[in-house]
This record gives sequence, structure tokens and C-alpha cells, in this order.
Amino acid sequence: MIEAEGLTKFYGPRRAIRNVSFQIEKGEVVGFLGPNGAGKSTTIRILTCYMPPSEGTATVEGMHILEDSLRIRQKIGYLPENVPLYNDLTVNRFLRFAAGAKGVEAKRMRSELGRVISSCGLEKVENRIIGHLSKGFRQRVGLAQALLNNPSVLILDEPTIGLDPTQIVEIRRIIEELREDRTILLSSHILPEVAQICKRVIIINKGEIVATDSPANLTSQLQKTSTILVELSGPSAEFAQAIENLDGIQKVTVENNGTSRFQIETAPSVDLRPEIAALAVQKGCGLLELRAVQLSLEDIFMQLVTEESTQEGAE
Repeated sequence: MIEAEGLTKFYGPRRAIRNVSFQIEKGEVVGFLGPNGAGKSTTIRILTCYMPPSEGTATVEGMHILEDSLRIRQKIGYLPENVPLYNDLTVNRFLRFAAGAKGVEAKRMRSELGRVISSCGLEKVENRIIGHLSKGFRQRVGLAQALLNNPSVLILDEPTIGLDPTQIVEIRRIIEELREDRTILLSSHILPEVAQICKRVIIINKGEIVATDSPANLTSQLQKTSTILVELSGPSAEFAQAIENLDGIQKVTVENNGTSRFQIETAPSVDLRPEIAALAVQKGCGLLELRAVQLSLEDIFMQLVTEESTQEGAE
């Protein structure tokens, strides 16, 4: 559905992105991650035909970004980071204008407006002036215009930026409902949000793609040790002395605060939880918690971005 090949963009002498290539298949929900200035918005603007690349090419639903620019803009749904709304129009009139720009036929106009207003929970404000709406409702209006003409491809650039926690939950719920029958490229700084919604992530740093895979696969590639968290009650001094003698233990960090918490690092292919549980019982400790700790998407992101910066500094 989306295919980028060798995308490069210069702003004068400054190169924003270089040789950006990736594919997103039909029905995929993919997170697009990177620090500020990494090239996310530039790539998205090229894919949505708001600007041409300096080099490279891309297709969206088989349409070429240069040869079929107008058709792509009519066919896809795009929510930019800063939603361009007409503050003096009511929600209904703005969506009617946007629908006309996207080629919605007059005979379908009423039903199409009703569909997106209902999908985005705008029924109570559809006759209100956009400039009088809260940030959360304005974001919903932006999402509603992206859904006009029922696009099969949605590109969302920071859809929850500037929203309060309640509004974030509502926008996330809407996106989760939309993903069932659409291809979605989602750019966001809120990594737990991406982890909940997306099955695959593309990470860009300093204008270049540094990783593209599922969070689970990236974790297995990057996790150099396995971490087990143990929390005990009762006397744990003997346990602390004995745990380091287990085969496969690489490091034990102890935290005492009423109860005893141990962070135990092992080789990535070793699962010592049964042995650790047996040792706690043997030493007369109450076992309050025993779980393996996986890298979060935030850990993966920081490790990849930090490694790239370190490698660049060493060159």
C-alpha cells in the first residue's frame, strides 16, 4: 500500500532525509518513530504529496507521488501535526468544504458527513464554530476530515499532541477502531501509545532509517541480557548470598525498602525463574513477585538512537 524507495530531501544545503526506504503492506498499522528533527514530518509530507523529494520515489496504493499527486491527496486520509482548520467555520461547514475538495459527490455528501461525525464523536458540536472548540474536539475535527471519502490509507502525524490524558484515551480509542480495515502509518512521540496500537515500527534518526521490525523482534535483537525482578518478604540475607552462586547469573542488584527487591540479570537465552523460586522457598522467604522484564519500546528507541549518535561521534 505504501512503498518508499531512496527518498532524499534537501532544504537548501541541509539534508533532512537520506535514502529512506520502507514498505507498508495492506492492513498493517505501523509506527513511525524518531526524535525531533529526525525527518519524520518531511517523509510524511512527501508521501502525502505536500512536497516532492529531491531524490527517490514512492507510491501509495500503486499511485506515484509525482505523477498521481492529486489522486493520492483525494484518496488517502492525512492528519498533519498542526491541523489546518478554518476557525470561523462550523464543524459541519468545514467538513462539507473538505469533502468537496476530496471529490465526494453531492448525492453522498450528507451520508458521508454523518459517517465521519459519528465515527469521531462530533455530534454535539457539529454546528459549533471550530475556533470555540477545545483542543481535543479540534483534533477530532482534523481526524474526521482525514476520514472523508473512506480512505483505505491513513497517515497520522502526532495525532494526540497537546491533548490531556482523557483526550488522548479518546483519540486512541478512535484510532484503534479504525485500524480494522485500513492501512495506518502513525507518527507519535508517545511510545506506549505506539506499542499498544502498532504491530511494527520504523525508527528514523538523523534522516536515515535505523530499524524496521516488530517491537518483539527488536527486543530479541537488542536485549543483551535477560532481566528477572524478584520481590521477597521475610529474611532475605541468605537468599542474597546464595543467588549469585546460581549458574547463569551475571549480575544481582539489591534494593531494600521494607521488603527486598532483586534485579537479576542472566544470559538472554536462560530462564532461571524456576531455580530462583525454589531458592527463595529453601531460604524461607515469602515470594511476593517473580517476573521477567522485557525491553519496552522506549528502551528500544533510546538504545537505537543512542547507538547511532555514539557511532557517529566515533567516526
